[in-house]
Amino acid sequence: MSERVLPVEALVVVDLQSAFVSGDGAVPEAARLVARTTDLVSRARRSGALVVHLQNDGPAGAVDEPHSPGWELHLPVEAGSWEVVIRKTEDDGFAGTSLEGVLAGAGVRGFAICGTMSEMCVLATARRGLELDYRVVLPHDAHATYDIPAAEGISDLVPAAAASRVAEWALGDEVEVVAHAADVMFIAPRPRPR
Repeated sequence: MSERVLPVEALVVVDLQSAFVSGDGAVPEAARLVARTTDLVSRARRSGALVVHLQNDGPAGAVDEPHSPGWELHLPVEAGSWEVVIRKTEDDGFAGTSLEGVLAGAGVRGFAICGTMSEMCVLATARRGLELDYRVVLPHDAHATYDIPAAEGISDLVPAAAASRVAEWALGDEVEVVAHAADVMFIAPRPRPR
C-alpha cells in the first residue's frame, strides 16, 4: 500500500446507490463508505477535478432497477461540466458507456475510484482503467461489498472486508492502493496537447 500519492484529476464513484448503502440491504460498513466518499467528492469538487458518478441499471425486479428507490444515487450530484452521471449495465464502467470519452475529453491522466461492489464493478472499472493506461488510485477505506456466503464443500463465509482486500490484490501492482481516502489528493485536469 502506498502512502500519499501524486494528485489525480478525477474521481470515479461507482454505484453509490441507495439500495447498497442504506436500509436493510446496505453493505457492511456503509456509513464509513458514505462518509469517505462524501469527503472525496467534496475535495475533488473544491480542487476542480472531474467527478463521475457511475449508476448501475439493474434488470427488472432488481434492487437497482432504473427509477426504483434503490437505484437512486445516494449522494447529491452537482451536475455540470465537471460533474457527470454515467449510467451503465455492465460491471466495467467503461463498457458501452461514455466514460472513456469523458475522461479523455477532460484531459484526465489518472483517477481515484471508490464505491460498490469491490470485487465486481469497482474491480472491473479499475482494471479497465489500468488497461487504458490511466493511473488508478484505490483508497482501501472507500470501497465495499457484501459478505460472500458460505458454499458447502468450497468455503466458509468470507467476510466483506476480506473480499474487498482480495479485490485490491487482484488488480496487481499497477493500481495504487492507499490506506485512507484522506490521503488522495486532486488537481484540476489540463487539456492534453494535440
